[in-house]
Amino acid sequence: MTTEPQKQGMHLSERLSRSCPVCGASPEHAREFLAEQIDPTRLNTFSFASRKEPEFLNYHMVQCATCDLVYVDQPPSQEALADAYHVADYDSAEEAVDAATSYLREMQSLMARLHQGAALEIGTGTGILLDGLKAAGFASVAGVEPSASAVAAAPPYRRAWIREGIFHEKDFEPESFDLVCCFMTMEHVRDPLDIAQSVLRLLRPGGAFVTVTHDYRSIVNRALGRRSPIIDVEHMQLFSPRSITELYTRAGYTDVHAKAFANRYALSYWTRLLPIPAGMKRRLIKAQNATGLGQWRLAFNVGNTMVTGFRPTETAGSAR
Repeated sequence: MTTEPQKQGMHLSERLSRSCPVCGASPEHAREFLAEQIDPTRLNTFSFASRKEPEFLNYHMVQCATCDLVYVDQPPSQEALADAYHVADYDSAEEAVDAATSYLREMQSLMARLHQGAALEIGTGTGILLDGLKAAGFASVAGVEPSASAVAAAPPYRRAWIREGIFHEKDFEPESFDLVCCFMTMEHVRDPLDIAQSVLRLLRPGGAFVTVTHDYRSIVNRALGRRSPIIDVEHMQLFSPRSITELYTRAGYTDVHAKAFANRYALSYWTRLLPIPAGMKRRLIKAQNATGLGQWRLAFNVGNTMVTGFRPTETAGSAR
């Protein structure tokens, strides 16, 4: 009998070559960044879940000499990735609240600048950020989420805002949003430039696209190397400030701005990410939770980058 994780592993073994998904440069001119380290027996329904405990597995990754993107040169197909995310389990509701709080704090000045008509979040999870956008004044909100478990974990009123599945431009009207958010998701898709271009067409002139991505060049990620939590089988590419800015520019955005910021999570969650033996980690978290220390919220800059870009306002045709 074939189990669900085994099926998932078989589907993800169907690999397709690609050029750099930001600038199109051939992988022949890229240098190896990380040798492949995949153990199909360790893939399970949490392998493609958000904010999971790191496994430190990865597909072969190369570094583009043209735009500085690190990417998987032979990733699974889009269909295989969609299937993996659809069946992924969800157990990070508390961390999702903390993440949304950090993102909303960093977007305050941006939201004050925008017309607060309609907002969309790609990779919305249970839609907790949509609550924050509603509270900030957006008249209507919508989300897209591929994980059935995450959607099921959302309260009923939020489920009405969420479209279950992967993001498709055709599911929405052109020029229908003032803000589109995509947080910790651009690393997971097979074609990030296509996503950025699709979002541009969905934005009204003057509307903003905001992403949060890992920065593989940050001090903490360079220091941890292969033991960094960003080294993950889920990640089809890893950005630097240079490569994510290049993505926005090539997609047609203006006034592109990138900034590092601090995330605030419970101590027990930060401990989950530590590159230490699993047994030691479990004992530490148990002790933290027993003493109440596990719920202490601590803010760290762990190498995440928020980038904002705007659809040009000159003419509606400028998005083409």
